[in-house]
Amino acid sequence: MRGLRTGPLIPILGLLVGISAGILLDPSVPTELQPYLPIAVVAALDAVFGGIRARLDNIFDAKVFVVSFISNVVIAALIVFLGDQLGVGAQLSTAVIVVLGIRIFGNAAAIRRHVFRA
Repeated sequence: MRGLRTGPLIPILGLLVGISAGILLDPSVPTELQPYLPIAVVAALDAVFGGIRARLDNIFDAKVFVVSFISNVVIAALIVFLGDQLGVGAQLSTAVIVVLGIRIFGNAAAIRRHVFRA
């Protein structure tokens, strides 16, 4: 017998808990890391939307999600760091945001198709 099917509940709940904790705790980010925060947030959102889509496609794997989440954030930050070192940080930041934005919207469209059957 299969276990209880939770659908995208766990990733959505995790996202809501994370947003709530950020609002309530009001963490401060060191000045040196502030340029990387938006990139890290977008990379993390890409992993979350990918996790929700995988859950709806019944191919979700927690290990893959965690590795994807961490590697997305680290790789995006490293690309922007490399751009800063080369003097083209703003251009590489824009490129990372565009690529991850396209992936997020693609996953959001797939989620919409699953939820609304359209």
